[in-house]
Amino acid sequence: MKRIGILGGTFDPPHMGHLLIAEEVREELDLDGIWFIPSYEPPHKQQARVDSKARVEMVERAISGNSYFRINTIEVNRLGKSYTFDTMKALNDEHPDAEFYFIIGADMVEYLPHWKHIDALLDLVTFVGVKRKGYELKANYSILEVDVPLIELSSTDIRQRVLEHKSVRYMVTSGVEAYLKEKRLYEER
Repeated sequence: MKRIGILGGTFDPPHMGHLLIAEEVREELDLDGIWFIPSYEPPHKQQARVDSKARVEMVERAISGNSYFRINTIEVNRLGKSYTFDTMKALNDEHPDAEFYFIIGADMVEYLPHWKHIDALLDLVTFVGVKRKGYELKANYSILEVDVPLIELSSTDIRQRVLEHKSVRYMVTSGVEAYLKEKRLYEER
């Protein structure tokens, strides 16, 4: 049975924090790989700043060079809002030989009671919680905890830095940084 970590998100843009979390969880839990799943339209956030095609390209650039990482575009292909339950149901049906570990930050752990079909979802995945500043990993659900180095990065802050023409070097991979510049993403027009 393959053991696959799932890291979902808007990835608007993907940054080094995403990669660090994925690698630490993969290593700590001895997973066979991590699948990055960009959302088409996040159910609990405002709409992404750039289209899904650009976000998929940025994830591909961000994860290149790590043979354990791959992208899965199930939610982008579905269009509209995607809920974790629907995604994980489809992935379990497509990959009956896999055991899935869904990685979430402590901010999402607190929100779990509000997730669509949370009780049924717990039968489809094992949740893996990672620390996030300002949040505690407390839930009424069974969650594996993995300690990862805390670094203060957010896609929101990176977008703001790009808007202010500040460097995002070492916050995103060089491939993502080049793409941001090439496509002039997040710059005011």
